[in-house]
Amino acid sequence: MSDSALPVLIVGGGIAGLTTALTLHQLGIKAQVFEAAEEPRPLGVGINIQPNAVRELLALDISEAELDAIGIQSREWALVGLNGNDIYSEPRGLLAGYNWPQYAVHRGELQMLLYRKVLERLGPEAVKTGHQGTGYSTHADDGTVTAYFSQRPNGQDRAYHGQVLIGADGIHSAIRAQMHPNQPPIHWGGTIMWRGVTRAVAARTGSTFLGLGTETRRLVIYPISSPDENGLSLINWIAEIRNVSEEDWQKTGWFSQTPISDFLHYFTDMSYDWLDVPGLLSQSEIAYENPMIDRDPVETWSSGPVLLLGDAAHPMYPTGSNGASQAIVDARNLGAAFLERGIGADALAAFDAAFNAPVNDVVLRNRGDGPFGLLGLVEERCGGVFDDIDDVLPAE
Repeated sequence: MSDSALPVLIVGGGIAGLTTALTLHQLGIKAQVFEAAEEPRPLGVGINIQPNAVRELLALDISEAELDAIGIQSREWALVGLNGNDIYSEPRGLLAGYNWPQYAVHRGELQMLLYRKVLERLGPEAVKTGHQGTGYSTHADDGTVTAYFSQRPNGQDRAYHGQVLIGADGIHSAIRAQMHPNQPPIHWGGTIMWRGVTRAVAARTGSTFLGLGTETRRLVIYPISSPDENGLSLINWIAEIRNVSEEDWQKTGWFSQTPISDFLHYFTDMSYDWLDVPGLLSQSEIAYENPMIDRDPVETWSSGPVLLLGDAAHPMYPTGSNGASQAIVDARNLGAAFLERGIGADALAAFDAAFNAPVNDVVLRNRGDGPFGLLGLVEERCGGVFDDIDDVLPAE
């Protein structure tokens, strides 16, 4: 066992890093979080928190009321055809028989909720902001680790000593780059996404995760808030165009702000008596363009007293709506490994051995269509337009 007076160092103050800090505090383990942003802000748009992850947040004494304040419990998942008729639908969360709800939330608001909890429980010094992780060195004599940072805004080099180091610094992780210096570049499969939010009346159940479109152009639409006094919810939408070539896209929009007019023409024919897609998109003040990206899986997330977690370990396409959920579950499983094996390389190796292969399988499966493949099948059979789905795609 390494020196218990030293903290567990956590590089990255996102969902994975903050959930890890809260988990360690719950176990009586000292943790220190380092966040690159000088002032954390609620960035991002909508995400889904699956029931298995909601279970873990509740176990961290984060209440349903607090989750209700930043999101809404999901009731339905549905796919519809080009003329607005149902292809498939099923209940979600509690309505699907789970013991815990599923939530659609604003990603940034969830991060800020976790951030506030860390400051309340661990103290105001538990998160060092403006610390961009740059690398690490391990010490064979006592099994500990030193993490290195560039401190913003002046770029001063800083170093901190800890029992173990958790790299939760996202898809561009410096910790992963050192652990795997020959890793391939970020993987892009040819899909461009435009993401935004609009205040509008939520469709169907009032809390439906809705997919529509075709194999090459599709939308995901779902509310991330309960209705306000005017009956309007904050609606998260993702518009996608697939099979875009490197030549057709000049890479001008890596997570950049984009006018709605740049992509609205792809979706102008999707207007129904119960949902006006072009109107919904047009009412948004801003859209963010980004490629749908991940990384090829690596064979290990651990190296001695260093472990990768969350998107630093397994960035994945949003096909299964489980990236943030997996980060939360990662943190809790790491806590269980520390309880069983102590704080050190042995626990990190055990975590890696248990979860690397199955989660990497999820990464690769998410590169496929998942349930959205039904859109392509219906398009192939009837052009996406039908009266009764059983005539096109029988249930059996």
